[in-house]
Amino acid sequence: MTALTIRDVPDDILVAVKVHAAQAGKSLQAYTLDLLARDAAHPAPVLRAGETRGQRAVRRARGTANNPETRGMSTDELMELLRGE
Repeated sequence: MTALTIRDVPDDILVAVKVHAAQAGKSLQAYTLDLLARDAAHPAPVLRAGETRGQRAVRRARGTANNPETRGMSTDELMELLRGE
């Protein structure tokens, strides 16, 4: 296995992660390894060729045809929804 070093972690973040680890009954190392493993289990969204991040967001917001919240919405309406407008 490879060792991983994270530099320049702000004190408040380190304290919060240590508290979360303690609450989970894990060491800091075990807790952060679990965080990394969970993140690695979910592939990053991939942009299609020529697609912008906004277009990907709209595509993901549309989801399936069974999504009643976005059914029939235009791209502009979806962008407003995503922006919280």
